[in-house]
Amino acid sequence: MTSKRANEIIKNREICDVFYADRPVWIQEVNDNIAKVGFVDNNEERDVYIEDLYE
Repeated sequence: MTSKRANEIIKNREICDVFYADRPVWIQEVNDNIAKVGFVDNNEERDVYIEDLYE
């Protein structure tokens, strides 16, 4: 994923399926090439490289 696409997803009101390491996540914020994500299947949060996210 690109930083531009990650920002589009954050601003979009529609639900987008985004994954990190085969786990569904939601993007909370983007800072340069790092995204703060929350995992849908638990309360874990993590900073990850945007390039490791996929739809």
